[in-house]
Amino acid sequence: MVVGAFPIAKLLYLGVRQLSKPVANRIKAGARRSEFFKNYICLPPAQVYHWVEMRTKMRIMGFRGSTIKPLNEEAAAELGAELLGEAIIFLIGGGCMVLEYSRQAANSRRKEEELTESINSLQTQLGELALATETLDAQIREVNRLLLSLPSAPSSK
Repeated sequence: MVVGAFPIAKLLYLGVRQLSKPVANRIKAGARRSEFFKNYICLPPAQVYHWVEMRTKMRIMGFRGSTIKPLNEEAAAELGAELLGEAIIFLIGGGCMVLEYSRQAANSRRKEEELTESINSLQTQLGELALATETLDAQIREVNRLLLSLPSAPSSK
């Protein structure tokens, strides 16, 4: 039974992605506890997200001039922490995709270089064989010329 190479890189990427969810949850919990993080990191994106979401829903329903009330601080902090957690998971997943792409590109580039090297080697060997063939052909012509220039032996009758 032949077993292929163990995909350690893929296993590592899967492990990183699995660990990203608990890491994101810890960061969200820290964001809820820290006033600085809550006020400057979580609340502004949450309010913008709420404003865009409500504005879109209002336009879909046909209300054009309605003003949108901002979320209260607790709801905005919760929404901001959720957005932060999802952004972290998205960034980690995107980073894994970029790493996998660069790894595949490097493998492809390496295989292409090996193929080019192999083709160059074969072309060199072909040139050497062509030169050897020409040399042997010249030697054969020389031998034939010498054979033809020899005086013919008298035939005994």
